[in-house]
Amino acid sequence: MGLVARALEETGISTLVLTAAHSITKAANPPRATYVDMPLGYTAGKPHDQEFQKQLLRSALTLGTSIESPGTIVDTGIKWSEDPSWKDKASSGLNNGVVSAEGDTRSERVDVPQYQSEEDRQAAEN
Repeated sequence: MGLVARALEETGISTLVLTAAHSITKAANPPRATYVDMPLGYTAGKPHDQEFQKQLLRSALTLGTSIESPGTIVDTGIKWSEDPSWKDKASSGLNNGVVSAEGDTRSERVDVPQYQSEEDRQAAEN
């Protein structure tokens, strides 16, 4: 979404990316983003919990208006649960059949952006 947001911004449309994948979003370098500590696939909140979803979106939009430097990602402080054990079963969604017996099957995240090609790296840096 970060690359799409940058393309929209070039046309004059302001954007705000809501993300549950901080490292991926950082690599895509969107103009502005807000982070939520949620499972992938549930970035906008818990299913059928409208109040939680409204709180999440209000918080993200409010924090988004304070971003002044392009590429900034602001942590909303909103979490799926105060109990971090949900991450033991996380994959791309909650227990969607991809989870291994060992738990989390996602690749370890690193602080250094990873690109598929030099062209991708250059596009992300512009």
